[in-house]
Amino acid sequence: MKIIEKLSSASPVFSFEFFPPKDSEGFTALFETIGQLKPSAPGFVSVTYGAGGSTRAQTVDLVGKIKNDIGIESMAHLTCVGHDQQEIRSVLESLQAQNIENVLALRGDPPQGEDKFIKPEGGFEFGNELVGFIKNNFSFCIGAACYPEGHIECKDLNKDIENLARKVDSGVDFLVTQLFFDNRYYFDFLDRAQKKNINVPVIPGIMPILNLKQIQRFTKMCGASFSPSLLNKFEGVQEDNEKVRQVGIEHAIGQCRELLENKAPGIHFYTLNRSKATLAILEALRDIT
Repeated sequence: MKIIEKLSSASPVFSFEFFPPKDSEGFTALFETIGQLKPSAPGFVSVTYGAGGSTRAQTVDLVGKIKNDIGIESMAHLTCVGHDQQEIRSVLESLQAQNIENVLALRGDPPQGEDKFIKPEGGFEFGNELVGFIKNNFSFCIGAACYPEGHIECKDLNKDIENLARKVDSGVDFLVTQLFFDNRYYFDFLDRAQKKNINVPVIPGIMPILNLKQIQRFTKMCGASFSPSLLNKFEGVQEDNEKVRQVGIEHAIGQCRELLENKAPGIHFYTLNRSKATLAILEALRDIT
């Protein structure tokens, strides 16, 4: 089923992001996580695509297994990095053969060791080109990324929203945001998007803070902010891993509650292939879902 059809429901759509593990033990743990999360009836799950397409085959196989064997609608990430058009066509055909109907189309980050994205020979330079290619050649439901605080390579918010409008106009059906920790960024982003006639559903992406050093590393990589007021919530508990988890989960619950009360179409959880925090958040939200 196409995700855009699920998003037409009056009920919020909860979804989870996973990444292909590096070894068999990781896959065993991931499938345990999926088994623990399945009873929460996710609308869909997504599977990331490694740098430079390094997990291409694993991503295709994993989304196929999750949909066809486990019975959860799945979306494959796809990036432009390191692929020409024919290679991208081949990936899409493989997904089609696995009965996958949903793709998250991304330009992708520069390959490791490189400072900027370089267009692959015979490939695409921008995300809107990938979206247009998929739209013109296949029947996938197309998701794309958006950045409430601006893309890390484009902190001019007006230019960033113009780039997004171009991508959406190329055939995007819905958007998923980069992680953020202050809902003000999401609501301000919606205002900018509406002014540019971007009217597709925008699913907020939430990552609960379970490890301060890890989260601060992620925010530095993706350009999301970690405010002093948020950091103050962890004052005095930084060395207590369990208390950090508790504070982080409570913050995420508050975020999700406010987002849903203000008509967000759902929540996309960045799970890092774990289930406990996500399940705790979902349990706390039962009264409004």
